[in-house]
Amino acid sequence: MTKKKTYTEAIQEIEEIIESVESGDLDVDKLSEKVKEVAALLTFCKDKLHNTEEEVQKILDSIQGDD
Repeated sequence: MTKKKTYTEAIQEIEEIIESVESGDLDVDKLSEKVKEVAALLTFCKDKLHNTEEEVQKILDSIQGDD
């Protein structure tokens, strides 16, 4: 995949996989693969949230430092 995934896209993909599992539409042979995919997506989302939090904190610190 050449396009960078966004947080929203990752969450949407996680939700789609969860729906497939809950509805029984997911083939048992692909379950392990999808669980690994969800784990990777969750790690991506966690990292994205952490990085965003750090960026926002830097901005807030910068604003407070300008006072």
